[in-house]
Amino acid sequence: MADSSGSLPLKITMKAILNIALVWAMATYLNQYFALTGGWRAIVIVGALLTLLNLIVRPVLAILTMPLKLFATILAVIMVNGAFVWLVHLLVLKMDPAVVGLEIFGGVWGWIVVASAIGFANWVMKEILR
Repeated sequence: MADSSGSLPLKITMKAILNIALVWAMATYLNQYFALTGGWRAIVIVGALLTLLNLIVRPVLAILTMPLKLFATILAVIMVNGAFVWLVHLLVLKMDPAVVGLEIFGGVWGWIVVASAIGFANWVMKEILR
């Protein structure tokens, strides 16, 4: 389906065929994890159900889980920036304290605030320098 301008019924049909093929492959090659009885009729039914649920339920679940995805993304960004700040802190500790010193106060919350501030500032700089 390289052509994104294809008709909707054709796309749905292709998705159904691919889901049916997926169910067959799982029933054939992953039978220690996936058991399906009823032969080809069952394969077609399960493939069609997967297609329908992907068309109807997936968009609803995507909307419902959007806050969780946003939270997870923010948490990941804070963790990456926290690791970055931690590495900078380790490098500064290896330097002469008479030349440079770096302390982060406030425990975990302090690290979160500092990592968030640095991450936000880096994002702003990246946007400005585009």
